Amino acid sequence: MHTGELYLPGDEEIVEDQTKRLDCLYDYNMTRPTEGEKREAMLKEMFAEIGEGCYIEPPFHANLGGGNVHFGKYVYANFNLTMVDDTHIYVGDYTMFGPNVTVATAGHPILPELREKLYQYNMPIHIGKRCWIGAGAIILPGVTIGDDTVIGAGSVVTKDIPANVVAVGNPCRVLREIGEHDREYYFKDRKIDYDSIE
Repeated sequence: MHTGELYLPGDEEIVEDQTKRLDCLYDYNMTRPTEGEKREAMLKEMFAEIGEGCYIEPPFHANLGGGNVHFGKYVYANFNLTMVDDTHIYVGDYTMFGPNVTVATAGHPILPELREKLYQYNMPIHIGKRCWIGAGAIILPGVTIGDDTVIGAGSVVTKDIPANVVAVGNPCRVLREIGEHDREYYFKDRKIDYDSIE
């Protein structure tokens, strides 16, 4: 599963483990908004790693219930985050996901005869620290996104994106670097009032 090689899913032991993990994920998605401590404890059980202060708004979806997901601290995810975590997904501290983001490590061969036989491959995904992944973005197998980068809403990320840029589109491309303008304005003509923020 973790080598990037073609393989046939469906190993009995893997399916049994996956089913248990999906039961836990189902329970997580049934929690109430007032059950924050319970959610936090459940995420620690479900994820490969999860740092302090992480928040995932249900519903959350993951092939292995988060079993191959590694979150740093203070990661935030809005509704309907989907992690196709057939292999490892690494997310750095303070990264934010908008609603309906998909992060997919699994793929299938282009050759139809191999798909007919149900072959699959998995490639890890790395997302840096302090990133913002906009609503509806899709991140495909094997992609690395550098620290401090913004991925625009609806983007389809097929290739690596460097650090400290705004990248948008389908396929996702670098629009510009993050710079001095962004230190003065937070949205269009709205200036950052540094006296009023911590």
